[in-house]
Parts: sequence; C-alpha cells; structure tokens
Amino acid sequence: MASAEDKYDDINVTPMVDLYLVLLLIFIIMTTAGVQGVKVNLPSASSKSSAKIEEPKIQAVTIDPAGNIKLNTVSVTLPELESKLAQLKSANPELPVIVRGDGQNQYQGIMSVLDALGRVGITQISLATQEAKK
Repeated sequence: MASAEDKYDDINVTPMVDLYLVLLLIFIIMTTAGVQGVKVNLPSASSKSSAKIEEPKIQAVTIDPAGNIKLNTVSVTLPELESKLAQLKSANPELPVIVRGDGQNQYQGIMSVLDALGRVGITQISLATQEAKK
C-alpha cells in the first residue's frame, strides 16, 4: 500500500488529452458549420449573355511526313492557313502559334509555314520538340 508521502514519477495526462480532443472536435464542427453560407435570392440578369473572357487559344499548325498542313485538326493548304490565321490574328493580336513538324519532314515544308506566319504578322511562335532519349 502506498502512503501519502510517496512521490509520483509521472503525471497522468489522459484527462488533458481528452480535453484537447473534445476542443478540437468542437472547433472542427463549428468551422464546417460556418462555411455553409447564407441563402439569398439572386437577382436575374438580361437574357443576353456577356462576352466570354478567355485565355488566348494556342493554334497548332502540324506538318505531317507527307507535307500535309493541318491547323489544329483541319487540313488546310498554305494559302488557306494564311487567311485563317489572319482572321484569328485580327480577333486576337497576341495570337500564340505552335508549329509541330514530323522529324522526317523536309525542312522546306516547315519553312513555308514559318514564312506564312511571318507574312500574317504572328510573333509568338513556338516549335514543338521532344525530349532527347537517354
């Protein structure tokens, strides 16, 4: 039997941990209850939709091994490519274009596309490449 003069070497922290867990649980419940928001009757707008605000769309020009040119996924000739890009550039002066050419392409096909981009006045041009195999 232990006497009243015996000293304890450790402190029982179980009641303190229980208190912290209860406080944490109350905090979590109160936080999620406050996130739900207040219900309001939203006003109605006119039937006209506002103009969409979009990021500049990147146009992809692809030259396949046969020399066929595609704007995004549509096959075009070089004059058609130039006219379509001119229309797109008039709507977006900062029109970005990425040129994708097959590794087996003749260099002249890619140069023809780059010349057409230059005539249209497109300055944001990227050339798609593949990471070198190690």
